[in-house]
Amino acid sequence: MPLPRSRSVIPALALTALLPLASAAQPTSTAASTSLTQGRRFTVESARDLLPWSAQLAVREQWLAKRHALLLPMMRRHDVAMWIVVNEEFHDNPVVPQIAPPRPYTGNRDIFVFVDAGDEGLKNFAITGYTEENLARFFDAPSDEPLPPAATLRNLWTRYQPKTIALGIGGGRGQTRTLGYEAYQLIAEAMGPEAVARFVSAAPLTTELLDTRLPEELEHYRSAVRVTEEIVRRALSPEVITPGVTTVGDVRRALYDLLWSAGVRTWFQPDLRVQRAEGENATSRGFLAVALENVVIQPGDLVHIDFGISYMGFDTDWQKMAYVLKPGETDAPAGLKQALRNTNTLQDALMQRHARPGRTGGEVFNATMAEMRERGIEAMIYSHPLGAQGHALGASIDFRSSLRTDRNDAALQLRDGSYISIELNTATAVPEWGGKKVFVMMEDCAYLTPEGYRFFRPRQEAFYLIPSRR
Repeated sequence: MPLPRSRSVIPALALTALLPLASAAQPTSTAASTSLTQGRRFTVESARDLLPWSAQLAVREQWLAKRHALLLPMMRRHDVAMWIVVNEEFHDNPVVPQIAPPRPYTGNRDIFVFVDAGDEGLKNFAITGYTEENLARFFDAPSDEPLPPAATLRNLWTRYQPKTIALGIGGGRGQTRTLGYEAYQLIAEAMGPEAVARFVSAAPLTTELLDTRLPEELEHYRSAVRVTEEIVRRALSPEVITPGVTTVGDVRRALYDLLWSAGVRTWFQPDLRVQRAEGENATSRGFLAVALENVVIQPGDLVHIDFGISYMGFDTDWQKMAYVLKPGETDAPAGLKQALRNTNTLQDALMQRHARPGRTGGEVFNATMAEMRERGIEAMIYSHPLGAQGHALGASIDFRSSLRTDRNDAALQLRDGSYISIELNTATAVPEWGGKKVFVMMEDCAYLTPEGYRFFRPRQEAFYLIPSRR
C-alpha cells in the first residue's frame, strides 16, 4: 500500500463497524450487495503451519533476548546513554513489542529504561503498574522497594548521570514520536532541568532497531506471506467471485471471513480496484481509485486487491490482480499480458539490478526509473519497509527518496536482511481496450541480500483467471 495513504488498524473482531469507502467511483450497479460469502466458514490450508498463540509468545521472547543483545552497540552508535520508552494504557506504543515481552500492558503507564552502564554493560529496568514474572526475565527491578515512577526515574538519573537521554520525540513517523505530553512532563519534572538539557530524539536508534531483522524471523515471516497469498488467491477466484453477481463488497467480506478462518487479523482495510475497457477508470491522489462496494464485477474486468495480515508481531502487504474472462475466452488479452510483463520488468530492475545493501533508497529509485525511461515503460515506485509494522521504519525506495540523494544517512541506506514491500506499478496502453492505459499494480514482500532483493513467495507473472458463467 502506498505510504501517503492513511489506513486504519482494524481488529478482526470489529468487522461490523466497517463502512464502505467513499473514494472515487468505478462504474457501478444499482444491485444491492448479494452477501454471497458473508459469514462463510472457509478453511485456509496454509494457516495450519502457523503457530498457536502460546508458541508464538515463546518464540518471540527468544527473539527478544537476541534483540536486547543487539541494543547496546546500537545505543553507542547513536550516542544514546539512556533510552526511555513509555507505554500508555489504551495508547499502545508500537516500539514496546520489540523491546519487552509481547504481552498486553494495562498498568495505566508502563516505562522501560535502558542504560549504557559502561563496563557493566546494558542495564534494563521496567517501571510498571503491575508485577509480571515474564518481565523479570528481561528487566531488573529499579529499586529494592517499589517506588512511584517519578521517584524511580529520579533515582536512575542520579545513579547513572547519562550524557544523553533518548525519548520518543522529534521523529518523522508514528513509531518515533510516541511520547505524550503528560508522560514528557512526568519525566522532565522527575529528572530535573539538567537531565532535560540532555534529552534527544530516539528516532535514529528506534529506526535501526525496528529495521533490523533476526535470521530466525525469516521463515516465520514467510509463513505469514504464504497465508496472505492463499487468502488473496482464494478471494480472486470462482470460489468467491461470480461475474455479474458478486460485488466488491462481497469480496471484501470474504477476505474478512478468510482472515477469521486463518486465525489472524489485518492491520488495514483491504482495498479492491476494478478496471474495465468501457468508461473512465477514476484516479485518486495519483493512483487508481478504490472501487465502491456496490460495484458488480463483470466479464472483462481487471480486478486488483491490496491486502495484508498480522502474525507473530509482523505485518505483510500484498497486491495481486485477476482477469475476468469473457464468454469464449481462455486467457487474458495479449495487451493485458504485456502490461503485466512491464511490471515484472520494473520489479527485475529494482530488485536484481539496482538494489544492494548500503545504497540509498534514492539511488535505487533514480537508477530504476532511468532504466524504465530507456525502455519506454511508464512506471511508479512507492516501495516501503516492512516487518514490525506494515509501514515500517527504514529506507524506502519511492518518489520521496529520490529527493534525498544528497544525503547518505544510515537511516536512508538499505540494510542487509531488512524486509521491504516491493510496491510499484506500470501504465501500459492496451490495444484491445482501444489504447486505454491499464495500471498493473503489484506489491510483494521481499528481503535484502548482498545480491539484491528476494521474494518471500514467487511473484505474479500471469493474471489469476476467473471464468464467466456459462
